[in-house]
Amino acid sequence: MSLDSTVVRLAKGANLATVVTLMPDGQPQAQYTWVDTDGEYLLVNTEPQRQRFKNLQRDPRVTVLILGDNPWDWAEIRGHLADTVGGQEARDHIDFLAKKYLDADSYPNPIGPDGRIILKIAADKVNTSG
Repeated sequence: MSLDSTVVRLAKGANLATVVTLMPDGQPQAQYTWVDTDGEYLLVNTEPQRQRFKNLQRDPRVTVLILGDNPWDWAEIRGHLADTVGGQEARDHIDFLAKKYLDADSYPNPIGPDGRIILKIAADKVNTSG
């Protein structure tokens, strides 16, 4: 399923998203995070040792809720982890996100020894406020 124009607009803007994955016992885990898109997938940058990535490795189902500046401007994307990208591409992407969200030249926080990864999330169902 392709991303509609509302999802792309919200993901391209400096809007935060809530990413919900499932813990091993089935309990939902929600994290507020930066989000992006390449037009086909939602992109979430994280570290491979983080719980949300561990959750997605075990169960690829995920829901992402992106909220615009106006609380009635939102998109919910129910989908699954389609792919991951690491290495320099993931490092460059977190620097891009730091510019987008913080207007910083590079990501200001330390990066762990395992580096960064991009979670490529494919949409299975999309709901929007529009």
